[in-house]
Amino acid sequence: MKSQETIHIAIAEASLIIRGGLAVALKRLPELNIQTIEITSKEGLLHYMEAHRPDILIINPLFEGWFDAEAFKEQYPHAEMKLVSLISAVVDANQLKGYDESISLFDDIDSLGHKISSLMNVDDGDDNDQNSLSQREKEIVGCIVRGMTNKEIAEKLYISVHTVITHRRNITRKLQIHSAAGLTIYAIVNKLVELNEVKLNV
Repeated sequence: MKSQETIHIAIAEASLIIRGGLAVALKRLPELNIQTIEITSKEGLLHYMEAHRPDILIINPLFEGWFDAEAFKEQYPHAEMKLVSLISAVVDANQLKGYDESISLFDDIDSLGHKISSLMNVDDGDDNDQNSLSQREKEIVGCIVRGMTNKEIAEKLYISVHTVITHRRNITRKLQIHSAAGLTIYAIVNKLVELNEVKLNV
């Protein structure tokens, strides 16, 4: 996807402040052309989905009690829509199954932009820059060299295992590093981890 193409994002969140604030932040992302629709109820979401297919649906996992992401994807199997959890409170990792990515109230504008660009495979011309890891990718590199499994990384970052694997593939492609040792050296040199945090596989 080219950066000038419009990305349609639906935000399903009961809180006006959180919903409206996220919509404003998304529209301010540089290099991305984003249109948002705000949804306040499950009924409103179902009505919206009857006529529209957003590129990304950002939804609170506790939306009107609990939102079943996996069941929702089964209900709309033909929608090539990315599902993003909006973390505004402490949630059980089991409630985050089926999501492609996770956004937190504490994410900064750069992190938010990287996540949206990564989800939509936005071609911003920086693909050849081997040091252009997103904030999320840097977090994942740190987790990898600390010896965490994909499942552990997914639970820690509130994302799906599939998303972790996709990020790992992107990291390998950007850095052209194909070994754990090489990734460990990269992480230490770039201060993503401290030497005493590295798990050595001997």
